[in-house]
Amino acid sequence: MHKLGCNRPVNFSALASLPIFHAGDGEGFVPPSLEHEFDPPALFFVDTPFEMNRIILIRLIGALVLAFILIWYAKRKQLVPNRRQSAVEMLLDFSRVQVGHEIIGEDKADRYQPMLMTIFLGILFMNITGVVPGLQIAGTSLIGMPLIYALFAYFGFIFAGIREKGAARFFKDSLMPAGVPWPIYFILTPIEFLSNFIIRPLTLTIRLLMNMVAGHLILVLLFLGTHFLYFQLSGVVGIATGALTMIGSVAFFIFEVFVGALQAYIFALLSAIYISLSISK
Repeated sequence: MHKLGCNRPVNFSALASLPIFHAGDGEGFVPPSLEHEFDPPALFFVDTPFEMNRIILIRLIGALVLAFILIWYAKRKQLVPNRRQSAVEMLLDFSRVQVGHEIIGEDKADRYQPMLMTIFLGILFMNITGVVPGLQIAGTSLIGMPLIYALFAYFGFIFAGIREKGAARFFKDSLMPAGVPWPIYFILTPIEFLSNFIIRPLTLTIRLLMNMVAGHLILVLLFLGTHFLYFQLSGVVGIATGALTMIGSVAFFIFEVFVGALQAYIFALLSAIYISLSISK
């Protein structure tokens, strides 16, 4: 154990668990496990309230990269955009048009666009860390980050509904849909409460989390299998099957990029739908 600034301990032995420092040990194929992949040892500030492991470090990297890009865009944007500016504007316009305007409507979407764009870009960059060499795990692959975004969307649509309608009418519309015979409300109101205020944040969290966990495990399994077949299993069989798993690794790598972007879009889209439902007359 060593020290790094401010007398905080740093676990340098844990750094060996990072993919960029890891190499095969020649002891046979070891499949990925939930404990090893998603409960890594602490790297910095060990045994303190600020303890930081590999996944927290990756989250910080993703957030800092996103902040740098947006600050650069705000300070350097030009009337005639270059390629980098055009790429950033494509993401911003996609969130504004495809998520906000298409679901909420142009007349009301702009006031909720900062929230929707934060969700879309934040989740996108956290997901993409899962396919970045040297990072190789999504910042959303542990429940904390998906839950934070889900609660952000949850309180966002409640706030939007209360601001548009007032608290009394918002909760009445959410729990007691119009046009229903009053005795039915004894059955319908608890169902609407569970659906609107309990299940929504849970489904947002679990959908994002499980997609990122499954994708990471499949990628790790494919790349570890390729390494094992090429370097530890001798003969034609190892080379031939290793080639197949390598092709599968590349194909699933591309697919995982697509899934990461798709999950960010779906999360933002559902958030916009919930806002639209909460403010609808």
